Amino acid sequence: MGTTLGYLADWAARLDPTDADRALARTALADTLAVTLAAADEPIVSHTVGQPTALRWAAIGHALDFDDVHLPSTSHVSVVCASATLATGGGEREFLAAAGVMARLGTALGWGHYRRGWHATCTAGAPAAAVAAALSLGLDPDGVRRAMALAVPAAGGVQQAFGTEAKPLQVGFATDAGVRAARLAAAGAGADPRALDDWFALMGGAQEIDLSGPAVPGGLAVKPFPCCYALQRPIGAVRLLGPVPVDEIDTVEMCVAESVLQPLAHDRPRTGAEGRFSLPYAVAAALVDGFPTAASFTDAAVRRPEVRRLLERIAVRIVPGGEGVLAGDSTVRLTRRDGGNFEQTLHTPPGHPDFPLSPADLHAKIAGCVGDAAEVADATWRAAARLLSDTYP
Repeated sequence: MGTTLGYLADWAARLDPTDADRALARTALADTLAVTLAAADEPIVSHTVGQPTALRWAAIGHALDFDDVHLPSTSHVSVVCASATLATGGGEREFLAAAGVMARLGTALGWGHYRRGWHATCTAGAPAAAVAAALSLGLDPDGVRRAMALAVPAAGGVQQAFGTEAKPLQVGFATDAGVRAARLAAAGAGADPRALDDWFALMGGAQEIDLSGPAVPGGLAVKPFPCCYALQRPIGAVRLLGPVPVDEIDTVEMCVAESVLQPLAHDRPRTGAEGRFSLPYAVAAALVDGFPTAASFTDAAVRRPEVRRLLERIAVRIVPGGEGVLAGDSTVRLTRRDGGNFEQTLHTPPGHPDFPLSPADLHAKIAGCVGDAAEVADATWRAAARLLSDTYP
């Protein structure tokens, strides 16, 4: 069913979530809450003291790049929509409505939008955050439309920020812009909803928006590793090789489609943040650490001598073309010093909606983030808001 952007507000206001939708929302809440609490020692926590709640929670939640991803839109849906929902007193339904709007907007903007350097989490995120906040504040469809239109001036973010603190901060800016827009709309501020269509065209959107299907079409991918989603599959492929003593490795070649490298701007990272967007470093970390964790993406971890030596033996072979960070396959070829050759290919990474983390694996991720996994995994929306308020007031 084709539509103009104004009808997204009507869809969001009428959404009647299914049991499957609500199950997705509960997983998204637990995962987002866990990765937000896991960032308690990151510099962004002190840097955002005194900033608006939605900005702070979204920026901190995205600091480790461990939050979930909606693959068709190449955007981090939950950290935006959950932060906006929690900051304005909403719950499951408001989150799902916003997540559905963000997923559909980002998908309709398309890979071309991302390829040009836009950060879709921010461009699609600001109007979606406005939906979450507007519904949480009790606005009707007209109010939701005005809120979305008022969020348009802040619907921007660029990939040049990747590997710096500006990336999570611009996610926070977009989330806060949506909440601010909704509060202005609730106070009676006016806007022309047709600004949404103008913005969409200027951003390169060319597809019709399909309102059928589940609340979040395509589902959400939950990351097992705290780094860019484009690295989840290469790390998974390396792990299929099994343990390999680093001093026995002669050469490593990682073969990926060209589009996979779009967000991976740092060939030889100097910091842990840059390491989260480096294909060679991700391969090295998987070989050295076995299962990369947040400890693998610190400044000190990137500077490890054994890692720097290994980086000189890692090559990336690029297959031209592709659309999206999961185009083609990821193939790793490893040669040992004794002449042994090993190869593994992975098409679907762990945590993908078609290959979701098991309940045990999700619980292990949450436990790795916060220790006491039960409190986070069982959190309701109100309890999650209280926990974040206590941690990041």
